[in-house]
Amino acid sequence: MRSKQAMKFNIFILVVFTISTVYCSAIPTNEKKHRSHEKSLSDEDHNTGGHHNPDYDHDAFLGHDEAETFDQLSPEESKARLAIIVDKIDKNKDGVIVEQELKDWIQYVQRRYIVTDTERMWKDHEPEYDDTLNWESYQKRTFGYSDEPKEGSPTFEYKDMIERDLRRWQKADHNSDGKLSKEEFQDFLHPEEAEHMRDIVVMETLEDIDKDGDGHISLQEYIDDIWGDDEDDEDDEEGETDKDGEPEWVKTEREQFTNYRDKDHDGKLNKQEIKEWIIPEDYDHSSAEAAHLVRQTDENRDGKLTKEEILEKYDLFVGSQATDFGEALTKHDEF
Repeated sequence: MRSKQAMKFNIFILVVFTISTVYCSAIPTNEKKHRSHEKSLSDEDHNTGGHHNPDYDHDAFLGHDEAETFDQLSPEESKARLAIIVDKIDKNKDGVIVEQELKDWIQYVQRRYIVTDTERMWKDHEPEYDDTLNWESYQKRTFGYSDEPKEGSPTFEYKDMIERDLRRWQKADHNSDGKLSKEEFQDFLHPEEAEHMRDIVVMETLEDIDKDGDGHISLQEYIDDIWGDDEDDEDDEEGETDKDGEPEWVKTEREQFTNYRDKDHDGKLNKQEIKEWIIPEDYDHSSAEAAHLVRQTDENRDGKLTKEEILEKYDLFVGSQATDFGEALTKHDEF
């Protein structure tokens, strides 16, 4: 079983797999909806409880759905399927994989997820004859009713969620015609991927973490978000603790906040500081992950990975279970 996510808000990943605020298959509960994160290679944290989390690498290298398939395979089957992927990554067919080829593959996996997720959601919402989706149809499909969320309306209990989605919808509606094309719908689902949607990502992050409503994120709110809300997560008990019983990685996060996140040292994060935290312009997650995989796999330190080196460290790339899942199928799209 894949490990449970240890932090609700991740500092380093922004995933493969960003979670949309949209729940299209049923009326959502009144629980807080997941906010959009910055560009993400995985919904998993790269480090949990101070320990490296291999599930992050698996998601980044394979994509979340395919990573889950590999998790059910025997080591032998995992290696066999990984060998096929390695051949795809080796674009120039020279028999070795360099960091740039790994980066290109990871970026391809992320693009594939975005496109596939958008296509699935687009079909589920049944767009109009002109291949657009209007807000009323979206709201009815998502929340069960198209009524304005005012007191006495069946949508009133979802008021905050509807207003939040509408704000994002209007930002994604590039030509302001009240409808979304498939391209605009993709921006709505994955705002972290569109430059003009970045302010929405920052705003949703602020709203979710800023508990006292002062328009900033305090140190305590920052710590509570990445640690305090996951009281039922056993992973929080992992790792060393200080004399006050606080995990060492939480102490490290306090230092990160004070020394790096809080640029003006006023004890809280403003919108610009939040943006620099969750959408850093000087950090390329695909490059960082490719470099990480090379460092962990390159036994002879020549900067290149042979198929043998990769298969030797197959569990870093794809994972597996000791039991055979039989004929589980894994897709390998054209790269």
